[in-house]
Amino acid sequence: MNRPDPAELQNVVEFTAREAEAYLQGIADRPVRDPRADEIAAGFGGPLPEHGIGAVGALEELLGGIDGAVHSAGPKFFHFVDGGTTPAALGADWLTSALDQNPGAWISSPLGGRLEQVAIEWLKELFGLPAQWGGVLTTGATMANFVALGCARRWCSARAGVDVDEHGLAAAPPITVLGGGYTHPSDVKALGMLGVGRGRARRLARDDVGRVDLDAMESALRDLDGAPAIVIGSAGEVNAGDFDPLVEMAELAARHGAWFHVDGAFGLFAALSPRTRHLVDGVARADSVIADGHKWLNVPYENGFAFVRDPSLLPGVFGSGAAYLPDIDDPEPNWGYLGPEMSRRARAFPIWATLRAYGREGHRAIVEHDLDLAQRLAATVDAAPELERLADVPLNIVCFRYRPPGSTDGPALDDLNGRIGEAALADGRVFFGSTEYGGRVAFRPAMVNWRTRAEDVDLVADVVRELGARLADEIR
Repeated sequence: MNRPDPAELQNVVEFTAREAEAYLQGIADRPVRDPRADEIAAGFGGPLPEHGIGAVGALEELLGGIDGAVHSAGPKFFHFVDGGTTPAALGADWLTSALDQNPGAWISSPLGGRLEQVAIEWLKELFGLPAQWGGVLTTGATMANFVALGCARRWCSARAGVDVDEHGLAAAPPITVLGGGYTHPSDVKALGMLGVGRGRARRLARDDVGRVDLDAMESALRDLDGAPAIVIGSAGEVNAGDFDPLVEMAELAARHGAWFHVDGAFGLFAALSPRTRHLVDGVARADSVIADGHKWLNVPYENGFAFVRDPSLLPGVFGSGAAYLPDIDDPEPNWGYLGPEMSRRARAFPIWATLRAYGREGHRAIVEHDLDLAQRLAATVDAAPELERLADVPLNIVCFRYRPPGSTDGPALDDLNGRIGEAALADGRVFFGSTEYGGRVAFRPAMVNWRTRAEDVDLVADVVRELGARLADEIR
């Protein structure tokens, strides 16, 4: 077959729906990663086919390699803080592809444009952010940080009398960026992409796990004497789920005329539960806030959101124009002028659908379910003589390690835990890896998936104990 045929569509839709249903019905019972995954994935390739095999044939071939995928949509994936996909979000994402909208310009998709408006407004309500703030949907937290810090760059430069987006960085004074040890690599990456410079970011930590040194931060801001500065606060650190003191950081930024940015990729969802809402006190005092949709909102990749106190900064950074494009002053939102991409997927569809389907209470229930699971795993770790918890569990991450009775801190114990982490990923029954926390190798499984069950988090501890005992025997 050499060209697409409309007659294929019915077979494609029926085949895809049938196979997807079967996959999702059985995903809880699958290993998260097949030991042959790399080998299976390597089976794809070769020269570009001269003649095709048809749509269903191609999809059958794709599904033949399904165990080359990591089954991260299921309930036993605890690595990288990856969420799953709610049924409503999944259905809406399929429809997003079927409708194939581009809400970069309102005229090209009033529905896509309007649903992004609604999604942004609903998300601000969900997180308790001020209604007058602006926002835009992005591909994820990295690009949300790019948007927010791009607005920070414009604001800082404007205070020095420079339109940096018009005249470039050469015309603007340098910007100093201050954060604690929890500052995420995606913030630093965004600073590099924006030309602010990765090296302009200073991590001011008062201990070996990265807690922010507020005295050092205040001293640094005082020394800048009003020169351009950005303060970055972390709402949800990746190793233990800890939070920077956002209220105090907001006060420092305001006192010294700095922009205050909060990276809340998953931690912003603490706002949904009365049990954890105190963790995000101060977030509404920020100048910009970001979060990921494909984490705790449980919508498909790629989905994130950036919010800014001053909505006029967004078109100042991302606005463009041409004779064939809408006017930048168009009363309707043209989302291509408010974020990096001119052409963009209608990523509001799954956000709107999951919030419409389950509401505030349904998503609060997802968060609280995962909070309960994290506490369950923490209690299991605390009760096991060969496991050691290394940090409090304020949210949804349990930081712990394997420590046989009688063992001591040091390179040998770190090496053993590193080997357990590698073995767990290769084993695939449950998926989590290792990290370093306070200079010690540890595990940091994160609960964010709506499908995760008690037996899934119990399996984390079981696998660590099993692999730890086996690997410890091997090195004796």
